[in-house]
Amino acid sequence: MQQPVRIAPSILSADFARLGEEVRAIDAAGCDYVHIDVMDGHFVPNITIGPQVVAALRPHSAKPFDVHLMIAPVDPYVAAFAEAGADIVTVHPEAGYHLHRTLQLVKACGKKAGVSLNPATPVSVVEPVLGELDLVLVMSVNPGFGGQSFIPQSLEKIRALRRMIDAHVAAGGRPIDLEVDGGINRQTAVAAVQAGADVLVAGTATFQGGPAAYADNIRALRGG
Repeated sequence: MQQPVRIAPSILSADFARLGEEVRAIDAAGCDYVHIDVMDGHFVPNITIGPQVVAALRPHSAKPFDVHLMIAPVDPYVAAFAEAGADIVTVHPEAGYHLHRTLQLVKACGKKAGVSLNPATPVSVVEPVLGELDLVLVMSVNPGFGGQSFIPQSLEKIRALRRMIDAHVAAGGRPIDLEVDGGINRQTAVAAVQAGADVLVAGTATFQGGPAAYADNIRALRGG
């Protein structure tokens, strides 16, 4: 069953010169999660932040830190991000040899586990590990940069995952967040939620207009 819509602003679009203030501002504006994109310049064509920055940001918000690891190999860094303050650790199936083992590692660190699906990664990849998951992230752009346009074919992937998750819950499994990331704005947010998403990652759409606009931006993404 689809859960209430939650908004996870991606700090990739924040002012990096004042990240702590930006995290406090989106917290005060009503975000549900703080989405942190970790990129290594190898798995994706960009380099962003490491565990030390996550640890530095942790005192600035009590909201869950939704840490998306776009790095390979991923296993050697899971514990470091967990210790830095991640609440949810999301990995890509292609970033390690054994997805189930990686998810077990996240769980062993006491964190919620997520799997992210790139545009060309099929939904069937997550079916064998649903019992280990707390979140599935649909990338509706190719990962690596903010500000890209939403890939319309992502909606069918969201619908397929919604059916898979609902069947899992109906069979006694725990709820799983269905998150979408990439090109989310007021229009694509509506389409994504209608398709079954219940967590929206939004960078540009949250941070445009500066801190005074964040609450209105988040409210609009939520459908308010």
